[in-house]
Order: sequence, then C-alpha cells, then structure tokens
Amino acid sequence: MMNGAAKTVIVLTGASGGIGQALARELAKPGIYIALVARDEKRLQPLLDSIKSQGADGEIAAIDIRDRERLHQYLHDLDERYPIEIVIANAGVTAGLGSNRTRETDADSDRQIDVNYRGVVNTVAGAIDGMQFRKSGQVVLVSSLAGMRALPDMPSYSATKAAVIAYGHSLRGWLKPFGISVTILCPGFVTTPMSARHKGAKPFEMPADKAARMMRQAIEKKKSFYAFPFMLALGIRLQNLLPPKIGDLFLGGFEAEIEQDPRYRETADN
Repeated sequence: MMNGAAKTVIVLTGASGGIGQALARELAKPGIYIALVARDEKRLQPLLDSIKSQGADGEIAAIDIRDRERLHQYLHDLDERYPIEIVIANAGVTAGLGSNRTRETDADSDRQIDVNYRGVVNTVAGAIDGMQFRKSGQVVLVSSLAGMRALPDMPSYSATKAAVIAYGHSLRGWLKPFGISVTILCPGFVTTPMSARHKGAKPFEMPADKAARMMRQAIEKKKSFYAFPFMLALGIRLQNLLPPKIGDLFLGGFEAEIEQDPRYRETADN
C-alpha cells in the first residue's frame, strides 16, 4: 500500500528493460509511488524491492501493453486507488532487416508497430481520463533519435518512433487546455541489452543511468521536447535541413545488423 507521505503517482511501462529499470531507480525517492508495468513479473519484483530501498513505494503489474483491455482495466483501477499524476510510455522493442539485407519479417514489423506505437496509444488512453477530469498531469513519451532521422536498417522501428513524436505533438495541443503537459524524449544510443543487439556504429553511446538522469531532469522541467545527446541530436537537425540525396549520404556510417530479440519467438515468412 502507498504510505501517507507519497504525493506523486507515476506509471512506467517497459519497466523491466534497461532504460526502464534505470529510470525507475532515478525517479525513486520518498514521496514517489511508481507502478511498474512490463510483461516479466520476475524482473519487476527485484526492481520494486530496489526502489523501496530508496524510500519510494510502488507496485508491479505484469501486463503486455498490446493487451489494451487488460491494460486499461489496470490503469483505471490504479487511478481510482491512487490518482495518476505522471504516465511514462517507455516500453519499446527493436528489430532490423533480414539476413543479407532482405526485408523485415512480418512478425518483426507487426510487433514494433503494436508495441512501439499502439502500445503507447494504449497506455495514454488508459490513463488520460482521470487526468482530464482533474485538469492536471503529465504525459511522457519515450521516442528515439531514430524517430527524428530514420535509420536505413531499422525501417519499422524508425517509423514507429516518428509516429510517437507526431502523436506527442498532437497530444500537447489537445491536452494543454486541460492543464496536462506532454514531454517527448528522444534518447540516442544507451547501453542496454537492446543496444547490445545493435551491431554497428553507436556514436555518443551513454550508460543507462546517465540517460535516466537526463530524462528525469527533462521530465521535472516539463520540457516539451528533449533530444540527446546534444551533439548527435544537433547533427540530425542540421542533416534534416539538407536535400534528401545529400542527407542520405551521411547515413552510410549507421549501417547495422540487429540481432533477434530473444524475448520474442514469433516466426514469419519473408
């Protein structure tokens, strides 16, 4: 149960992943209650114990964010018990091209669309009613620098992260009159198990705890849009000003092979 000192209730999806775990620990302090949402309950329980050791409180919910009905039921129940102040849609998966640069499998493409975009929409939709009613709250969407400049070897991943950015900009305009702020976060390469499957150049890669600290600061400042690391984000912004044919020349150095995610065993025909 949430103790009487808790003031801020946070929902964090993708809590069992590298960035999710680091962000949960970075946010954890007395007065914070974190609902840790992810599929793997075995990985969530140690994280809950960890944040409690830092003075925070919370609970775990082993839910696949693709299951909209179950996710909404949980978020509505949570909001009735403890009104949600911040929802962080962090869950995401990645995949790349097939062998010999053949196209993505249908399963890989569908999974990224369902988790990276539909899962974000499911999360926001399940939490927003209470925020609107109370006329307060903050929605945080975790996108990627790949959503600002698509990577040739990660078409569906880049597209879904770009969709999250567009969705966030729309949310900000819609929700501002209700006193709800929207923060879009676009991290670059972060040292996590997901990043370890990315076999290619990873410029300015940073540890997960450092990325989590920068994300927390942006959340607390309620920044509308925050892309980091600065130099890589700046390079992408400048590159996007160039004619496409010239801008594409700079992407050659980002060729990569994405190893299959061991958490998913779906197979599909090419």
